[in-house]
Amino acid sequence: MNTSPTITKIAAALVQAQSEMGNATKDTINPFFKKTYADLNAIREAVLPVLNRNGICAIQPTIVIDGCDFVETILLHNSGEFISSLTRIVVDKVNDAQRHGSGLSYARRYALQSIVNIGAEDDDANKAVAKDLVKDKKAIATETIRNYEEIKHALDKIKLLNTVEELKDFKKILPEYVIKNVSFIEAATFQYNRIMAESTAD
Repeated sequence: MNTSPTITKIAAALVQAQSEMGNATKDTINPFFKKTYADLNAIREAVLPVLNRNGICAIQPTIVIDGCDFVETILLHNSGEFISSLTRIVVDKVNDAQRHGSGLSYARRYALQSIVNIGAEDDDANKAVAKDLVKDKKAIATETIRNYEEIKHALDKIKLLNTVEELKDFKKILPEYVIKNVSFIEAATFQYNRIMAESTAD
């Protein structure tokens, strides 16, 4: 990384910019991997307006060092201070203009994203979370139905019990959510009182 002799003003401006900056949105589809990613335009849209509001512009000229092509990403403050970094342009066919253009875009994208330290919204993760939420809702619904059926069964069963011992033994095999259910508590209390009243009458 290269900097101007002083970076006091650009550092303060970057702190403010980063506090306002959000992640880039993954809105481009990679047809090979069938995944979404944040392209160069998405990165620029996420960072340039915020940088500009804080007196910083970003420029990305290309330079050649020892026969290798690089993108130099420069954050230039209106005070004249700057911060810059180099990112190599990697291509598999040196003389292929299209491959060079793709390599240049790739280098610019990651260089700009790196120098301002932002991420990209993970659409795949968001989808996974959404799917998990749907699964959770279905699981909750299924559990609610099952609980309701067990409580109903317990309410029907308790009406057939005729001794305090039967009530106690029945309670031991029930799950806690049935025992704490208001309807079950009322039914058990009613049945207990009935049994005790009948035993007293005898």
